[in-house]
Amino acid sequence: MKVLIAEDDSITRRMLEAFLVKWGYEVLVAKEGEEAWGIVQGNDAPRLAVLDWMMPGRDGIDICRSVRQRKGRPYVYIVLLTARGRKEDVVEGLEAGADDYVTKPFDPYELRARLRAGRRIVELQEQLLQAREALHDQASRDPLTGLWNHGTILAILRKEVARNCRTQSPFAVAMADVDRFKTINDTYGHQAGDVVLREASRRLRGGMRTYDSLGRYGGDEFLAVVPGCNPEGVARFAESFRARIDRKAVETPVGMIPITLSLGVVALPNLCDVKAETLVRVADAALYRAKIGGRNRVALATAQDIEVEVAKNLQECEEQGPEELFADLPPLHTPI
Repeated sequence: MKVLIAEDDSITRRMLEAFLVKWGYEVLVAKEGEEAWGIVQGNDAPRLAVLDWMMPGRDGIDICRSVRQRKGRPYVYIVLLTARGRKEDVVEGLEAGADDYVTKPFDPYELRARLRAGRRIVELQEQLLQAREALHDQASRDPLTGLWNHGTILAILRKEVARNCRTQSPFAVAMADVDRFKTINDTYGHQAGDVVLREASRRLRGGMRTYDSLGRYGGDEFLAVVPGCNPEGVARFAESFRARIDRKAVETPVGMIPITLSLGVVALPNLCDVKAETLVRVADAALYRAKIGGRNRVALATAQDIEVEVAKNLQECEEQGPEELFADLPPLHTPI
Protein backbone atom coordinates (compact mmCIF):
# COMPACT_ATOMS: atom_id res chain seq x y z
CA MET A 1 0.00 0.00 0.00
CA LYS A 2 1.19 3.53 -0.77
CA VAL A 3 2.05 5.91 2.06
CA LEU A 4 2.78 9.61 1.77
CA ILE A 5 5.45 11.06 4.07
CA ALA A 6 5.41 14.86 4.36
CA GLU A 7 8.28 16.05 6.57
CA ASP A 8 10.62 19.03 6.14
CA ASP A 9 13.31 17.74 8.51
CA SER A 10 15.68 15.62 6.39
CA ILE A 11 16.81 13.29 9.20
CA THR A 12 13.26 12.50 10.36
CA ARG A 13 12.19 12.12 6.73
CA ARG A 14 14.92 9.57 5.94
CA MET A 15 14.15 7.62 9.12
CA LEU A 16 10.45 7.47 8.29
CA GLU A 17 11.15 6.37 4.75
CA ALA A 18 13.57 3.65 5.86
CA PHE A 19 11.14 2.18 8.39
CA LEU A 20 8.14 2.25 6.03
CA VAL A 21 10.06 0.61 3.20
CA LYS A 22 11.22 -2.06 5.65
CA TRP A 23 7.59 -2.68 6.66
CA GLY A 24 6.59 -3.25 3.04
CA TYR A 25 4.97 0.08 2.14
CA GLU A 26 5.44 1.94 -1.13
CA VAL A 27 6.60 5.37 0.01
CA LEU A 28 6.03 8.77 -1.60
CA VAL A 29 8.03 11.60 -0.07
CA ALA A 30 7.28 15.34 0.16
CA LYS A 31 9.63 17.90 1.68
CA GLU A 32 7.04 20.64 2.21
CA GLY A 33 3.28 21.21 2.34
CA GLU A 34 2.53 22.26 -1.23
CA GLU A 35 4.35 19.24 -2.60
CA ALA A 36 2.37 16.99 -0.24
CA TRP A 37 -0.93 18.56 -1.33
CA GLY A 38 -0.03 17.96 -4.98
CA ILE A 39 0.58 14.27 -4.29
CA VAL A 40 -2.71 13.92 -2.40
CA GLN A 41 -4.53 15.50 -5.34
CA GLY A 42 -3.17 12.97 -7.85
CA ASN A 43 -5.35 10.37 -9.56
CA ASP A 44 -3.51 7.50 -7.88
CA ALA A 45 -2.96 9.22 -4.54
CA PRO A 46 -1.90 7.18 -1.49
CA ARG A 47 -4.62 6.21 0.97
CA LEU A 48 -2.31 6.59 3.99
CA ALA A 49 -0.46 9.79 4.88
CA VAL A 50 1.98 10.76 7.64
CA LEU A 51 2.01 14.57 7.80
CA ASP A 52 4.27 16.76 9.88
CA TRP A 53 2.30 19.44 11.72
CA MET A 54 4.81 22.25 11.01
CA MET A 55 6.03 22.52 7.40
CA PRO A 56 6.98 25.32 5.02
CA GLY A 57 4.16 26.48 2.74
CA ARG A 58 1.18 24.53 3.99
CA ASP A 59 1.31 22.80 7.34
CA GLY A 60 -0.19 19.44 8.21
CA ILE A 61 -3.31 20.95 9.80
CA ASP A 62 -4.09 22.95 6.65
CA ILE A 63 -3.68 19.87 4.45
CA CYS A 64 -5.96 17.87 6.77
CA ARG A 65 -8.71 20.46 6.44
CA SER A 66 -8.36 20.62 2.65
CA VAL A 67 -8.46 16.84 2.29
CA ARG A 68 -11.64 16.57 4.36
CA GLN A 69 -13.36 19.30 2.33
CA ARG A 70 -13.03 17.31 -0.90
CA LYS A 71 -16.08 15.47 -2.17
CA GLY A 72 -16.24 12.27 -4.14
CA ARG A 73 -12.61 11.24 -3.56
CA PRO A 74 -11.26 8.10 -1.85
CA TYR A 75 -10.71 8.47 1.87
CA VAL A 76 -7.16 9.25 3.03
CA TYR A 77 -6.22 8.08 6.52
CA ILE A 78 -4.00 10.78 8.04
CA VAL A 79 -1.54 10.35 10.89
CA LEU A 80 -0.32 13.71 12.17
CA LEU A 81 3.32 13.84 13.27
CA THR A 82 3.97 16.54 15.87
CA ALA A 83 6.24 17.60 18.69
CA ARG A 84 3.20 19.06 20.43
CA GLY A 85 1.85 16.79 23.12
CA ARG A 86 -0.64 18.98 24.93
CA LYS A 87 -4.22 17.75 25.02
CA GLU A 88 -5.38 20.98 23.34
CA ASP A 89 -3.00 20.37 20.42
CA VAL A 90 -4.20 16.81 19.99
CA VAL A 91 -7.83 17.96 19.94
CA GLU A 92 -7.02 20.66 17.41
CA GLY A 93 -5.36 18.14 15.10
CA LEU A 94 -8.21 15.65 15.30
CA GLU A 95 -10.83 18.34 14.74
CA ALA A 96 -8.92 19.48 11.64
CA GLY A 97 -9.43 16.03 10.13
CA ALA A 98 -6.48 13.91 11.30
CA ASP A 99 -7.36 10.32 12.16
CA ASP A 100 -4.47 9.74 14.55
CA TYR A 101 -1.28 11.35 15.78
CA VAL A 102 2.25 10.37 16.78
CA THR A 103 4.50 12.62 18.86
CA LYS A 104 8.12 13.38 18.02
CA PRO A 105 10.59 11.85 18.45
CA PHE A 106 8.45 9.01 17.13
CA ASP A 107 8.58 5.46 18.36
CA PRO A 108 8.83 3.10 15.33
CA TYR A 109 6.71 0.40 16.97
CA GLU A 110 3.96 2.86 17.84
CA LEU A 111 3.98 4.32 14.33
CA ARG A 112 3.83 0.85 12.79
CA ALA A 113 0.84 -0.09 14.96
CA ARG A 114 -1.02 3.11 14.09
CA LEU A 115 -0.36 2.64 10.37
CA ARG A 116 -1.64 -0.94 10.61
CA ALA A 117 -4.85 0.36 12.17
CA GLY A 118 -5.18 2.93 9.40
CA ARG A 119 -4.56 0.31 6.74
CA ARG A 120 -7.29 -1.92 8.18
CA ILE A 121 -9.74 0.98 8.11
CA VAL A 122 -8.86 1.91 4.52
CA GLU A 123 -9.17 -1.71 3.36
CA LEU A 124 -12.48 -2.12 5.20
CA GLN A 125 -13.85 1.02 3.55
CA GLU A 126 -12.75 -0.28 0.15
CA GLN A 127 -14.58 -3.55 0.79
CA LEU A 128 -17.72 -1.66 1.83
CA LEU A 129 -17.59 0.50 -1.31
CA GLN A 130 -17.18 -2.56 -3.49
CA ALA A 131 -20.12 -4.24 -1.74
CA ARG A 132 -22.24 -1.14 -2.26
CA GLU A 133 -21.34 -1.03 -5.95
CA ALA A 134 -22.15 -4.72 -6.28
CA LEU A 135 -25.55 -4.23 -4.62
CA HIS A 136 -26.29 -1.21 -6.82
CA ASP A 137 -25.35 -3.18 -9.94
CA GLN A 138 -27.43 -6.13 -8.76
CA ALA A 139 -30.44 -3.87 -8.25
CA SER A 140 -30.00 -2.48 -11.77
CA ARG A 141 -29.77 -5.85 -13.50
CA ASP A 142 -32.32 -8.36 -14.67
CA PRO A 143 -31.65 -11.52 -12.62
CA LEU A 144 -32.33 -13.95 -15.49
CA THR A 145 -30.32 -12.38 -18.32
CA GLY A 146 -27.87 -10.09 -16.53
CA LEU A 147 -28.94 -7.21 -18.77
CA TRP A 148 -30.11 -3.83 -17.48
CA ASN A 149 -33.59 -4.16 -16.03
CA HIS A 150 -36.70 -2.24 -17.14
CA GLY A 151 -36.19 0.81 -14.93
CA THR A 152 -32.47 1.15 -15.62
CA ILE A 153 -32.68 0.91 -19.41
CA LEU A 154 -35.45 3.52 -19.40
CA ALA A 155 -33.28 5.82 -17.25
CA ILE A 156 -30.41 5.35 -19.73
CA LEU A 157 -32.75 6.23 -22.60
CA ARG A 158 -33.92 9.40 -20.82
CA LYS A 159 -30.30 10.48 -20.35
CA GLU A 160 -29.59 9.86 -24.03
CA VAL A 161 -32.62 11.94 -25.03
CA ALA A 162 -31.37 14.77 -22.81
CA ARG A 163 -27.88 14.51 -24.32
CA ASN A 164 -29.35 14.58 -27.81
CA CYS A 165 -31.09 17.85 -26.96
CA ARG A 166 -27.77 19.39 -25.90
CA THR A 167 -25.48 18.04 -28.62
CA GLN A 168 -27.86 17.20 -31.50
CA SER A 169 -25.95 13.91 -31.83
CA PRO A 170 -27.81 11.04 -33.50
CA PHE A 171 -28.86 7.90 -31.69
CA ALA A 172 -31.16 4.96 -32.28
CA VAL A 173 -33.65 3.02 -30.18
CA ALA A 174 -34.45 -0.60 -30.98
CA MET A 175 -37.21 -2.75 -29.53
CA ALA A 176 -36.84 -6.47 -30.20
CA ASP A 177 -38.45 -9.67 -29.09
CA VAL A 178 -38.07 -13.39 -29.69
CA ASP A 179 -40.59 -14.61 -32.27
CA ARG A 180 -43.28 -16.98 -30.99
CA PHE A 181 -41.74 -17.09 -27.53
CA LYS A 182 -45.08 -18.05 -25.93
CA THR A 183 -45.19 -21.10 -28.18
CA ILE A 184 -41.67 -22.03 -27.06
CA ASN A 185 -42.75 -21.82 -23.41
CA ASP A 186 -45.94 -23.77 -24.02
CA THR A 187 -44.20 -26.46 -26.09
CA TYR A 188 -40.89 -26.95 -24.29
CA GLY A 189 -41.57 -25.54 -20.83
CA HIS A 190 -40.48 -22.42 -18.98
CA GLN A 191 -37.07 -23.83 -18.10
CA ALA A 192 -36.26 -24.15 -21.79
CA GLY A 193 -37.74 -20.68 -22.33
CA ASP A 194 -35.36 -19.25 -19.73
CA VAL A 195 -32.41 -20.88 -21.52
CA VAL A 196 -33.57 -19.32 -24.78
CA LEU A 197 -33.79 -15.85 -23.20
CA ARG A 198 -30.35 -16.15 -21.62
CA GLU A 199 -28.77 -17.29 -24.87
CA ALA A 200 -30.56 -14.59 -26.89
CA SER A 201 -29.30 -12.00 -24.40
CA ARG A 202 -25.75 -13.31 -24.66
CA ARG A 203 -25.80 -13.13 -28.45
CA LEU A 204 -27.29 -9.64 -28.52
CA ARG A 205 -24.85 -8.37 -25.91
CA GLY A 206 -22.01 -9.69 -28.06
CA GLY A 207 -23.08 -7.35 -30.85
CA MET A 208 -23.08 -4.19 -28.69
CA ARG A 209 -20.35 -1.59 -28.62
CA THR A 210 -18.93 -0.54 -25.26
CA TYR A 211 -21.05 2.63 -25.18
CA ASP A 212 -24.31 0.96 -26.29
CA SER A 213 -26.87 -0.16 -23.72
CA LEU A 214 -29.11 -3.21 -23.78
CA GLY A 215 -31.87 -4.04 -21.33
CA ARG A 216 -34.61 -6.57 -20.81
CA TYR A 217 -37.71 -4.42 -21.16
CA GLY A 218 -40.06 -7.18 -20.06
CA GLY A 219 -40.91 -10.80 -20.88
CA ASP A 220 -39.09 -11.60 -24.11
CA GLU A 221 -38.67 -7.94 -25.13
CA PHE A 222 -35.30 -6.21 -25.31
CA LEU A 223 -34.62 -2.49 -25.57
CA ALA A 224 -31.35 -1.23 -27.06
CA VAL A 225 -30.09 2.37 -26.88
CA VAL A 226 -27.47 3.00 -29.54
CA PRO A 227 -25.70 6.42 -29.46
CA GLY A 228 -24.09 7.81 -32.59
CA CYS A 229 -26.16 5.65 -34.91
CA ASN A 230 -27.71 7.61 -37.78
CA PRO A 231 -30.67 6.46 -39.92
CA GLU A 232 -28.30 5.11 -42.57
CA GLY A 233 -26.41 2.87 -40.17
CA VAL A 234 -29.23 1.71 -37.96
CA ALA A 235 -30.63 -0.76 -40.49
CA ARG A 236 -27.25 -2.54 -40.68
CA PHE A 237 -27.01 -2.54 -36.90
CA ALA A 238 -30.49 -4.04 -36.48
CA GLU A 239 -29.88 -6.58 -39.21
CA SER A 240 -26.72 -7.77 -37.45
CA PHE A 241 -28.81 -8.20 -34.31
CA ARG A 242 -31.36 -10.26 -36.17
CA ALA A 243 -28.68 -12.43 -37.79
CA ARG A 244 -27.03 -13.19 -34.43
CA ILE A 245 -30.25 -14.82 -33.26
CA ASP A 246 -31.18 -16.57 -36.49
CA ARG A 247 -27.81 -18.15 -37.27
CA LYS A 248 -27.99 -21.06 -34.81
CA ALA A 249 -30.58 -22.95 -32.79
CA VAL A 250 -30.36 -22.78 -29.00
CA GLU A 251 -29.25 -25.87 -27.10
CA THR A 252 -31.60 -26.56 -24.18
CA PRO A 253 -32.17 -29.51 -21.80
CA VAL A 254 -35.01 -30.66 -24.08
CA GLY A 255 -33.08 -30.34 -27.35
CA MET A 256 -32.17 -27.74 -29.94
CA ILE A 257 -34.73 -24.92 -30.35
CA PRO A 258 -34.52 -22.68 -33.43
CA ILE A 259 -35.30 -19.02 -32.69
CA THR A 260 -35.65 -15.79 -34.64
CA LEU A 261 -35.91 -12.12 -33.70
CA SER A 262 -38.06 -9.22 -34.89
CA LEU A 263 -37.02 -5.61 -34.37
CA GLY A 264 -38.60 -2.17 -34.51
CA VAL A 265 -36.12 0.68 -34.76
CA VAL A 266 -36.30 4.47 -34.33
CA ALA A 267 -33.42 6.58 -35.70
CA LEU A 268 -33.97 10.17 -36.73
CA PRO A 269 -31.48 13.07 -36.90
CA ASN A 270 -33.13 15.10 -34.16
CA LEU A 271 -35.17 13.49 -31.41
CA CYS A 272 -35.06 16.50 -29.10
CA ASP A 273 -38.22 17.21 -27.10
CA VAL A 274 -39.48 13.66 -27.74
CA LYS A 275 -40.02 11.80 -24.49
CA ALA A 276 -38.26 8.51 -23.91
CA GLU A 277 -41.58 6.76 -23.38
CA THR A 278 -42.80 8.08 -26.74
CA LEU A 279 -39.73 6.65 -28.49
CA VAL A 280 -40.38 3.27 -26.87
CA ARG A 281 -43.98 3.29 -28.13
CA VAL A 282 -42.82 4.24 -31.63
CA ALA A 283 -40.24 1.45 -31.64
CA ASP A 284 -42.86 -0.96 -30.33
CA ALA A 285 -45.24 0.05 -33.14
CA ALA A 286 -42.48 -0.60 -35.67
CA LEU A 287 -41.85 -3.97 -34.01
CA TYR A 288 -45.53 -4.80 -34.46
CA ARG A 289 -45.18 -4.05 -38.19
CA ALA A 290 -42.23 -6.43 -38.35
CA LYS A 291 -44.36 -9.10 -36.70
CA ILE A 292 -47.32 -8.79 -39.03
CA GLY A 293 -44.91 -8.54 -41.96
CA GLY A 294 -43.72 -12.09 -41.38
CA ARG A 295 -41.41 -11.96 -38.34
CA ASN A 296 -37.63 -12.45 -38.38
CA ARG A 297 -37.18 -9.00 -39.86
CA VAL A 298 -36.45 -5.33 -39.12
CA ALA A 299 -39.00 -2.51 -39.44
CA LEU A 300 -37.87 1.15 -39.35
CA ALA A 301 -40.03 3.85 -37.79
CA THR A 302 -40.58 7.11 -39.66
CA ALA A 303 -40.91 10.75 -38.67
CA GLN A 304 -44.65 10.39 -39.22
CA ASP A 305 -44.76 7.59 -36.63
CA ILE A 306 -43.32 9.97 -34.04
CA GLU A 307 -45.75 12.73 -35.03
CA VAL A 308 -48.64 10.32 -34.53
CA GLU A 309 -47.43 9.33 -31.05
CA VAL A 310 -46.81 12.95 -30.02
CA ALA A 311 -50.32 13.84 -31.19
CA LYS A 312 -51.71 10.98 -29.08
CA ASN A 313 -49.87 12.31 -26.04
CA LEU A 314 -51.29 15.78 -26.55
CA GLN A 315 -54.79 14.37 -26.94
CA GLU A 316 -54.43 12.36 -23.74
CA CYS A 317 -53.35 15.51 -21.87
CA GLU A 318 -56.31 17.46 -23.23
CA GLU A 319 -58.74 14.72 -22.19
CA GLN A 320 -57.41 14.70 -18.61
CA GLY A 321 -58.97 17.05 -16.12
CA PRO A 322 -56.81 19.41 -14.07
CA GLU A 323 -56.76 17.04 -11.09
CA GLU A 324 -55.55 14.11 -13.21
CA LEU A 325 -53.07 16.19 -15.17
CA PHE A 326 -51.31 17.52 -12.07
CA ALA A 327 -51.84 14.50 -9.83
CA ASP A 328 -48.14 13.59 -9.74
CA LEU A 329 -46.96 17.11 -8.86
CA PRO A 330 -46.04 17.95 -5.25
CA PRO A 331 -48.27 20.44 -3.40
CA LEU A 332 -47.36 24.12 -3.67
CA HIS A 333 -47.43 24.46 0.10
CA THR A 334 -47.84 22.34 3.16
CA PRO A 335 -51.43 22.42 4.41
CA ILE A 336 -51.81 23.92 7.86
